[in-house]
Amino acid sequence: GPGLGVDTTASPPSAMSSTPVPVPKPLLPSAPHTEAARQLDELLADLGHTQSKLAAAGQGAGVPAESSLDTMLDSLTRDLQELGITAAPAGLCAACRKPIAGKVLTALGKTWHPEHFTCARCGQELDKGPFFEQGGRAFCEEDYHQAFSPRCAYCTGPIREKVLTALEQTWHPEHFFCAHCGKMFGDEGFLERNGKPYCHQDFLAMFAPKCQGCERPVIDNYLSALQGVWHTECFVCTECLTGFTGGSFFELEGRPYCELHFHQRQGTICHGCGRPVTGCCITAAGRRYHPEHFTCTYCLRRLHKGTFHESGDKMYCQPCHDKLFV
Repeated sequence: GPGLGVDTTASPPSAMSSTPVPVPKPLLPSAPHTEAARQLDELLADLGHTQSKLAAAGQGAGVPAESSLDTMLDSLTRDLQELGITAAPAGLCAACRKPIAGKVLTALGKTWHPEHFTCARCGQELDKGPFFEQGGRAFCEEDYHQAFSPRCAYCTGPIREKVLTALEQTWHPEHFFCAHCGKMFGDEGFLERNGKPYCHQDFLAMFAPKCQGCERPVIDNYLSALQGVWHTECFVCTECLTGFTGGSFFELEGRPYCELHFHQRQGTICHGCGRPVTGCCITAAGRRYHPEHFTCTYCLRRLHKGTFHESGDKMYCQPCHDKLFV
């Protein structure tokens, strides 16, 4: 019967404990009296027939019915005493409140006609099997559990034996598992979300924020940037995968870049030196230059817009171009 706990306590941050179900052991009614009771039943049955005949005869015989009945009862009492049987009723039935003259059943500190000791819910007779008591009333096993046993938060059925308490609810031990994958919880315990338990793996996969770099769950060390969270090791230049010295970076289409690759993507790299162009910029032939790097390929003098010629992807001043190519 109920009464044993199961030690399945999980480690923090889980909150799980086991509690015995406060269900009493099934009780058994006291067995009815045996051979002596059988003899008493027969004698009292004879008495009943005699009493019926006297009532039918009425006063016609000229002898008061009460006097004749008293005489017969005295005689019956003596006969019973010689057999070692007390003729007094065994008591009043707790159900019908009438005297118990035959078999008597004792239960819940009271006496009953065996056929009147029944389940308070379904009316099933309880004289031949175990029963449960609640509030001074007797119940068959099924009705007792339906009415009074704690309910499982998973299946809503009554918990008849071991009960597990977690998340301020009660569970069958075999029904307390991950709400997503259905696995039982090991030593690591469980994590809770919206009143449901989850294993660590599923909880992180379903509810932890995802790193913008690798899309895996972010658990502890992280940083916030570009409207999201990142593992510290994942927040690097999208192009060269190097970290950002000094913490500064450039953003392009929601991704981080170092200065060089940001300008490379933007097309703002100096065609002369290969470094980013910031500040003053000269654009010529679809390319950008630092002003100081916009020079003649041959004489290395600075060029001026409108006074240069392009040849073979290189820039030349007018005199050098004429000397070399004309």
